[in-house]
Amino acid sequence: LAQAVVYLACAAKSNAVYTAFKQAIHTVKNGGTLPVPEHLRNAPTALAKQMGHGKNYRYAHDEPGAFAAGATYFPNELGELEYYQPVERGLEIKIKQKLDYLRALNQSAAPKA
Repeated sequence: LAQAVVYLACAAKSNAVYTAFKQAIHTVKNGGTLPVPEHLRNAPTALAKQMGHGKNYRYAHDEPGAFAAGATYFPNELGELEYYQPVERGLEIKIKQKLDYLRALNQSAAPKA
């Protein structure tokens, strides 16, 4: 237990996740009710499938690098939002590099569902 306390006390600190969470909650509270994009809707019945629910859904685990480049997840009215802004400390340096890489993949991908 003492080792865990020392490790946490010495670890790089960041409130980036907390800040991102607050921004996301603000969007939800002030954004009103928006429809879930069709491709993300569950289609457990034939009727739901007929209505287009789940059509063109891309399962990220089946995609190259397990990332569905170009896929969208927010309602059209919101566009693409980025809440999490990693700081230049500790593990978040590597997280930022990964997010920059994924962002570049998204930008180079043809628009998809």
